Amino acid sequence: MSNAQRAELGVAPVGTLLVKMSVPATVAMMVNGLYNLVDTIFIGRGVGTDAIGGLALAFPVQMIVMGVGMAIGQGAASVVSRNLGAENDRRARRAAGNAFALATAAGLVILAAGLLFLEPLLGLLGAMDPLRGHARDYLRIILYGSPFIALAMVSNNLFRAEGKARTAMTTMLIGAVTNIVLDPLFIFGFRMGVAGAAWATVIGQFLAFAFSASLFLRRRTLVVVRAKHWIPRASVLREITALGVPTFVRQGGQSIVAMLLNNMFGIYGGPVYISAYGVVFRLILFVFMPLFGTVQGFQPIAGFNYGARLYGRVRRTLRITAVYATAYTTTAFALLFGFPSLFAGIFTSDPQLIATVSRVMRSVVAAFPLLGIQIVGGAYFLVIGKSIPSLILNLSRQFLFLIPLLLILPRFFGLTGLLASFPAADLSAAVLTVTWLVLELRQLGKEEDALGSPN
Repeated sequence: MSNAQRAELGVAPVGTLLVKMSVPATVAMMVNGLYNLVDTIFIGRGVGTDAIGGLALAFPVQMIVMGVGMAIGQGAASVVSRNLGAENDRRARRAAGNAFALATAAGLVILAAGLLFLEPLLGLLGAMDPLRGHARDYLRIILYGSPFIALAMVSNNLFRAEGKARTAMTTMLIGAVTNIVLDPLFIFGFRMGVAGAAWATVIGQFLAFAFSASLFLRRRTLVVVRAKHWIPRASVLREITALGVPTFVRQGGQSIVAMLLNNMFGIYGGPVYISAYGVVFRLILFVFMPLFGTVQGFQPIAGFNYGARLYGRVRRTLRITAVYATAYTTTAFALLFGFPSLFAGIFTSDPQLIATVSRVMRSVVAAFPLLGIQIVGGAYFLVIGKSIPSLILNLSRQFLFLIPLLLILPRFFGLTGLLASFPAADLSAAVLTVTWLVLELRQLGKEEDALGSPN
């Protein structure tokens, strides 16, 4: 990292720096999320309600693949950004190379295991007729793209760790735009159905990876990665894995919850509720992309300044990001809770599906204003290298609260209890996150006082 870039992360006004780092990531994340929406819209309009349900059943596995790439990438990005801040460029390069090696191995394992156990996996996902065939067609193709999806995720996180937010944005745009262009061609032009949507996704991710690889091979990156940096080093892999586990657990937790919900919606509501949750989940995932983009901009700033012991700047970065996140989630709540049928109509003209989406939507978003601080809090502990708090906070919504509620409430209140589990889990997780953040910031203030920091 150049001296000018080090100075920018450590000296430039936090608010201005956060905007600069977040806007490219936000644009890229929104376009990246848009192709998930486009998949669902084209499938809903071109194939039908059952096909949307098939995508919903397959999506948890796709989330696992993405989660592996995100976990390795964010774990490596934390190592890279802190070592750049501490001017330890050698370890930063080693972390980047080890991350690529780990992502390649993980992607190949997922590919082999997924194809070998595809039919049992479909049963675990809750696949039922008439949704099972659509889920099988989509999932088989997505598995072929697993290594490229994981490597593209790692590359993006490494670009952001060295402050190259625009490069990360370009990479994501390549994958997303390719997917959006190919979707109508494959689904409508070639009449490939859900398989066309899957191939569009895989081709897009492959091109994103190819572009990223070309930058590293031509040494157009600040963290220069050579073949020797791919050689595994135990201490580096342990650190990447420890810091990436919270991200994987969060993503894996969402996947497990999605599988559980698909099964439970099938039991208490039938196939139309599986399709409805598929619409709601993809729409919410898109709505949260600007927030995830802001968090990605927040991470290298907080990580660099924490490594440089500029604790005042760390606290200001956290405060500004948390205020924005809460304002954003409150706005999202007002729109989604107030006009659910309007959003449902984008995906389908089926009146039964629109009505079901509206009911599910209002329950899922009921506690949305609380989610901003929860997401920022989990990211904060990750970037400062405290993996245990990050792990617990990222576990809290899915594992500590939502899954137990899903297993208990529907037994007594049926579908109503299932839907009530969402806001109850969000409230509980937010309270835990705020409590932990308050305690951490008090300790950070003590360390700042001990250093006599003017920041």
